[in-house]
Amino acid sequence: MGVGNPVVISSGFDGGNIKCISCDSPENIRLNIVHDAGSEFHQWFYFRLTGTRGQKYNLHIENAGESSYPEGWKEYRVVASNDQSDWYRISTDYQNGVLSFSVTAESDVTWFAYFEPYTLHQHNALISCCAADDRVSAEVVGHSLDGRDIDLLQIGDASKPLKIWAIARQHPGESMAEWWMEGYLSRLLDKDDAVSKALLNKAVFYVVPNMNPDGTYRGHLRTNANGINLNREWDRATPENSPEVFYVLQKMRETGISLSLDVHGDEALPYNFIAGTEGIRSWSRERKALQELFKSNLMAVNPDFQTTIGYPICAPDSANYGICSSFIAENFSCPAMTLEMPFKDTAESPDQRHGWSGERSARLGSSCVDAIYSVLEQL
Repeated sequence: MGVGNPVVISSGFDGGNIKCISCDSPENIRLNIVHDAGSEFHQWFYFRLTGTRGQKYNLHIENAGESSYPEGWKEYRVVASNDQSDWYRISTDYQNGVLSFSVTAESDVTWFAYFEPYTLHQHNALISCCAADDRVSAEVVGHSLDGRDIDLLQIGDASKPLKIWAIARQHPGESMAEWWMEGYLSRLLDKDDAVSKALLNKAVFYVVPNMNPDGTYRGHLRTNANGINLNREWDRATPENSPEVFYVLQKMRETGISLSLDVHGDEALPYNFIAGTEGIRSWSRERKALQELFKSNLMAVNPDFQTTIGYPICAPDSANYGICSSFIAENFSCPAMTLEMPFKDTAESPDQRHGWSGERSARLGSSCVDAIYSVLEQL
């Protein structure tokens, strides 16, 4: 290099993903995102640059244009951190299929990611923290293909008539979904919160904070260790291909479901929104009314959520029952919704420093407790 320490690009850690093509010059660090194992999906990245404090580095992800959702790079900004605690957005340019960004290093080590990471280490800490509460029962419902625990938290008394389920991170690169879980769980376990206390008087909550521990650890965008997209497996799951869905669904059949939330992130749309189950065979006015009530009440308590922009509504009787919410709504005769959050920022309420972030995701998770309370009498 001729200046300072040599550049080292590394991703051999929990959730890491990048391949360094060349880092001989700080002015032109060339990178590629690694595909999910056994799959063509790729978009998630998370890596560390070790170099020299005060040096400017120009980085280029050269296969961004070949990624799973290239429209996601438009108006997108990379997140960076010096301490893995404060993640901030940096100026990012996308041209001719290359994602480029620059940083003047504030320390010898700088971290970069597609979105603020939520590692398997953080997941294990979350499970331990929740399990310490005497109202929580922690259970391993099965194991992933790599032998990792599929964790379920039961909050409250299983004899309560209403069974509220929430799952997250079927797609492991959607780390905002587990930040959402952190806010959701913290609110439910707040012993001084009147809404949470009222909910636990009538309902038991079942929570799977991370459906895809293998993909999380491996740094995948969308699949498990077999290259399987879990959110297309609900009508065909097997222990050999998709044990994560197979064992969670087995538990759902054991408990029953009154309301289900499946939490995700969307690469392209800069909005928080609900994708409903209008395409199922049993869709009805009553289901629509409850879904609209949930959405309007969530928007009332958290203006980061909106109801104007989202996915196109499915035509009647056109649902894909491999998708979690459609499968659950049809087979359990209950309301089921998919909550989507952005990888970018929210168009209507932008945050220049952080964009959409882990903290904002957690706040939305907390707000969903109010939205559930608002529809409780209709369940």
